[in-house]
Amino acid sequence: MFSKFLSLKREKQDRILNAAIKEFTQKGFKNASTDKIVKDANISKGSLFHYFNNKKDLFLFLYDYSLEILMDEFFGEIDLNETDLLARFRQLVLLKVELVKKYPDMFDFIKVAYFEESEDVKRELEHRNKEKIAISYEKVLEDIDVSKFREDIDHKRAINMVVWTLEGFSKQEQEKARHVSLSELHLEDMVAEMDYYLELLRKCLYKECS
Repeated sequence: MFSKFLSLKREKQDRILNAAIKEFTQKGFKNASTDKIVKDANISKGSLFHYFNNKKDLFLFLYDYSLEILMDEFFGEIDLNETDLLARFRQLVLLKVELVKKYPDMFDFIKVAYFEESEDVKRELEHRNKEKIAISYEKVLEDIDVSKFREDIDHKRAINMVVWTLEGFSKQEQEKARHVSLSELHLEDMVAEMDYYLELLRKCLYKECS
């Protein structure tokens, strides 16, 4: 669908993507100006709509493109040989922190898209997020060593408890980041707070701390 854009030289692709990320991040989908994007990218408006049918297509392409880069790098780095569920989740969060530092502009754009309220793209974003989350959890929860859990608790419910706790923690942190750039967040404090919850879960659920 976007073969014309993908056939461009890398330098030109990057100019367009960087200009679009900047504009969408600053103004959101509804208020973003394609005139500003083409000006910053140093291309004509006709060229932009030659590569993308409309602003919606550009926004969704940019979202898919950003997620693909981040998820490919994430799953290329995570050690799935670590079978301790809590250790694997800690590794997951630390990797995310490193990716935020490496790709701050991309994460700021994804954050804006996460809170996007425009009906033009909201439903499609929700569908994409649901699909990506399902795929991610399937990988992250693969080959977990349930023998670490106490024998008097249901292992499936214990895993759900861990997932739901960290999902809630993640949503709390996303809400904190809603109105500020991710570069302004105190990521080390966030990791320390997460460690506290992981230790509580370890004491409640694992044999070694029962």
